[in-house]
Amino acid sequence: MKVTVVGAGAVGASCAEYIAIKNFADEVTLIDIKEGFAEGKAMDLMQCASLNGFDTQITGVTNDYAATADSDVAVITSGIPRKPGMTREELIGINAGIVKSVSENLIKYSPNVIIIVVSNPMDTMAYLAHKSTGLPKNRIIGMGGALDSARFKFRLAEALGCPASDVDGMVIGGHSDTGMVPLIGKAARNSVKVSEFLSEERMQEVVEATKVGGATLTKLLGTSAWYAPGAAVSAMVQAIALDSKKMFPCSALLDGEYGLSDISIGVPCIIGKNGIEQIVEIELTDAEKAKIQESAVGVKATNALLD
Repeated sequence: MKVTVVGAGAVGASCAEYIAIKNFADEVTLIDIKEGFAEGKAMDLMQCASLNGFDTQITGVTNDYAATADSDVAVITSGIPRKPGMTREELIGINAGIVKSVSENLIKYSPNVIIIVVSNPMDTMAYLAHKSTGLPKNRIIGMGGALDSARFKFRLAEALGCPASDVDGMVIGGHSDTGMVPLIGKAARNSVKVSEFLSEERMQEVVEATKVGGATLTKLLGTSAWYAPGAAVSAMVQAIALDSKKMFPCSALLDGEYGLSDISIGVPCIIGKNGIEQIVEIELTDAEKAKIQESAVGVKATNALLD
């Protein structure tokens, strides 16, 4: 298993670190446009190998896509991150050109690669990767839902006063502050619906805190978060590497599912060795259906900016 991570910044390096520590990949290649940056990050991470007990080989290169040849999975984190007060949608102008160029370079050297898109606005960048590469839709995955769901579970555990391992919950819809649809009605603590423990008001607070989870961190940190995004990506890469058929909400290109077409948006997917192996259509309430339709309108409006 060879994994390429494009962009050696905080998210990319975090992703490479978690992949290495989990020890399921033979090789991770970090690539960045900044001279020596990926090489330095790779060296720093490799100096953790004996301390953290992993055998994955991490190498870094500057803008040399030949070094990414024969990658099984590639993660695109490159592009400018959010600053305080910015929406993910405001990044589209610069990041669209980067994602298109990166996707084409990856496929040139790894024609069978599965691509995971992290760059924002994520749903639109995943859609762009589909349209610019023509790859089968199972081989391009947008990461956002896995991260949003992890943030949802954090907020649920916080509200319930319980371990995060006790909690299950999912966020579908667009990866944006207004487009996320946390499925609070389906969230549970060890199979018991959270509505048994929390008031309607407290559940709504959890939903709203989840939707602005990224913006909250950006305000605190002065830039986008990186630990949880890196962990979310590594979990998805691991599911592909181990063919674990794990379910993640992620941005998939839809063709009629959930009544939506020609759009990449967050829905539950089974992830295995072929990438997206199944889009799972779950039963939604009328309110949830309305929210995902509304979210799709917002994503399509952002997609229109690509033109």
